[in-house]
Amino acid sequence: MTKILYVEDDLSSQRLVQRILTAEGFEVIIADNGLSAIESARREKPDLVLMDINISGLDGYEVTTRLRTLNGMEKTPIIAVTAATLRGDRERALVAGCNGYIPKPIDVDRFSDQVRAYMVGLEDKVGTPEERAQYLLEYNQRLVSRLEEKVRELEKANAELQRVEKMKSDFVVLAGHELRTPLTVVYGYLQILRANPAIPGDEETEGSPRHLLSKVSDAVKRLSEVIQDILNVSLIDANRLDLSREPVFLNSVIQSVLHNLRSFGPQRNLIFEIGQGIKKVPVIEGDPRRLHQAIGNIVSNAIKYTPENGTITIDAETLEDVVHLWVKDTGVGIPPHELTHIFERFYVLEDVSLHRSSKTAFKGGGLGLGLAVAKGIIEAHNGKVWAESPGHDEVKCPGSTFHILLPIGSPFTASATEEQK
Repeated sequence: MTKILYVEDDLSSQRLVQRILTAEGFEVIIADNGLSAIESARREKPDLVLMDINISGLDGYEVTTRLRTLNGMEKTPIIAVTAATLRGDRERALVAGCNGYIPKPIDVDRFSDQVRAYMVGLEDKVGTPEERAQYLLEYNQRLVSRLEEKVRELEKANAELQRVEKMKSDFVVLAGHELRTPLTVVYGYLQILRANPAIPGDEETEGSPRHLLSKVSDAVKRLSEVIQDILNVSLIDANRLDLSREPVFLNSVIQSVLHNLRSFGPQRNLIFEIGQGIKKVPVIEGDPRRLHQAIGNIVSNAIKYTPENGTITIDAETLEDVVHLWVKDTGVGIPPHELTHIFERFYVLEDVSLHRSSKTAFKGGGLGLGLAVAKGIIEAHNGKVWAESPGHDEVKCPGSTFHILLPIGSPFTASATEEQK
């Protein structure tokens, strides 16, 4: 069956042409804008294209010119079917790449015969070579003007996006501070209550006052960490992450990370192996608090996706002027096409309907900020982080390895350094 692509944004015109041509045995594919027309032509390889000139976005002239560059569309008849009937409209359509021109309103009785004529080789001409050259020059100038207009629109839209992004970042920073202030007060009074010997019960006895205070304290601490993650992402996006310059002992940082993760959530039956290379790497310069946070997020991710009786190995080596640290697990692994996306903010691999808020529970969920924050902190130290995995399999558990490169000297990016001045 002969396939015709009809590019038209008016619904009544679509229905009329489709009804006429379908009755004559043609297959009609509708595209209602320029970009979808290009995609449809690339996918469907039509035998003929009917092109309305006055469509939104890319107009019919521009779409025709683009279609002529597609593989297999160089010789396909493209016919302008348009209400643009002023002097010169026909010639502009032809120099843009159309083979013919049918004015609207179409003649219902003649339309299918006109289409067949163009399909078997009928082709309209512009006129003299001089006239064609003049119209071609005019068309090229018009394309340049349209391009300039689009660039200006993009620049204006980009400026507005940057303004909105700054407003959003400022709001997140202010909201983070406003939320942390009452949380700090609540957490402080909770610790005073927990230290009061007059509070009955103990933290292990479920339902006792002291046990309830402990649970509320844990919840407040978790909420504070969520707020801090959101604040950190906002600061990283705005290149406003504050970093201190201190000696960093990676072995101590990792031991502290493991201690915190083990004490925070439910106990997991996992084996942690700390390689001897950790003890041999030199002291680096950086922000120990931020690096603790970044490495902690990566180790937490390994814990969450490693089932019981699994192993998490942390080791390091010195490579010229950088320290190479890696966290390897025997977990469920990561699909290859997700390896770059997992560091994007708010990106979550698991089904969000199965979400459980935990830093250590198996497949316990989060906001999708942990790895994004880790990446931002490491890159602020002029480092690099990436992940490797054979794939995802919850039965065979192929595991994943997260690699971190940290410079031994001059660790900060220009933006981070400028922020500290």
